[in-house]
Amino acid sequence: MKKDVVVLLGLILIFSCSPERGKQIGVTNVTKWKDDKKTAISITYDDGTINQFTVAKPIMDKFQMPGTFYIITGKIDGSQKGKFIGRPKEEIIEETKFTETNESNFFERASLIGFTGTTEGPDYHSRVGSLFEAGKIEEAYKLLDEGYSKIRTGEIKTLENEIFHHNSVDTTTWQDLKKYASEGHEIASHTVTHPRLAVLDEKNMVYELKQSKQDIEKFLGEKYTFSAECPYGTENERVMEYAHEIYPSLRNRMPEPYLEELNRSSNINPGESKKEYVQWQRGPLTNIGLDKMKEWVDTCVSHDNIWLVLVFHGVNGIGWEPRTGKELEDYFEYINDRREQIWVATFADVTKYIRERESAKIESVVNGKSIKVTLSSNLDPNVYDVPITLKTYVPKNWKSVSINKDRVIDEVKSDSLGNYITYSAFLGENEVILEENR
Repeated sequence: MKKDVVVLLGLILIFSCSPERGKQIGVTNVTKWKDDKKTAISITYDDGTINQFTVAKPIMDKFQMPGTFYIITGKIDGSQKGKFIGRPKEEIIEETKFTETNESNFFERASLIGFTGTTEGPDYHSRVGSLFEAGKIEEAYKLLDEGYSKIRTGEIKTLENEIFHHNSVDTTTWQDLKKYASEGHEIASHTVTHPRLAVLDEKNMVYELKQSKQDIEKFLGEKYTFSAECPYGTENERVMEYAHEIYPSLRNRMPEPYLEELNRSSNINPGESKKEYVQWQRGPLTNIGLDKMKEWVDTCVSHDNIWLVLVFHGVNGIGWEPRTGKELEDYFEYINDRREQIWVATFADVTKYIRERESAKIESVVNGKSIKVTLSSNLDPNVYDVPITLKTYVPKNWKSVSINKDRVIDEVKSDSLGNYITYSAFLGENEVILEENR
């Protein structure tokens, strides 16, 4: 929907402009993207592996591009670790000897198997979860029975470390992450141990979601608990219901009526969507050429409603489907060369901006030689803290505009409706006064 305002006309000075253009004076709307850009791109990384920070982040810093890093908190020193919450594991394992896996015991067993302290336990958990989400329920039951049979008979070895996705080279600390956050990057949750949330029982699912959030809040602050990514890109309805109660925003799912989501597996052309916004996720896997990745950017620039969300994992050989630092440098330079049209921002900031724009109510009063713009919204301005960009039409003879007497906009632009300026404002700002700057 177009975010035009209600224009309340008070005592209006007669300006030297045509009636058609003159009647636009004072009309204010929120531009679709920050700074009136053509599109938005969010560069996100999953798993928090070391080369994301030592190789990819410096390249992004070079181009002044903020990134979003979804981290597995359980592998960072000082955090609460992964664990199974429930009955004694020996009791559950013993029961698998006599009772096959079924609907009544599946979630408990799938939750435990990764924490049996065995070499193949996490892998069985992951494969069982993949089958379950693919709708292959009976196959998931049988695979779980196979795993527990091997555990009972000692076919798979016992380990001390029970943390999923543990990697000895991932030495990033909370102190490091705090520094990265202070530099403008978003550090966000990817759960405690990166499990298949769809096959966890309620207690263990909630622990994975909440404990990760609590550790991030403890070490980085509440600001970084806004968005999360549930592992494996799950869109399981049960998981989404729980996760949306804990996090304001999920990269997995944003059920907004004005936004169409095209996930990484989608082959739908985003340019065909009639929605106000399209969140278009693309996974730059190892076998995808840079030319194809650059086409994604070109597609966004050729429309005005597409938000490209890039989902990276491995970098320089560490992590799943890795890209090289050289490839990233080439790609990010391509994006940077088009920054006049592209707003590059974190996943949280783009989410906030879109919601702020959709919720904003604006009234504009033209009175004498000033224009008063009043903002209101039902969102919490302490959380929704990304400045929105306002576009206000001004009299033709205004060559420079003063905003609240403390900012001056010298660039007055023009379109088919008249002369206008763009400027930033916060939801909590409430009132903005525009005057001709003499």
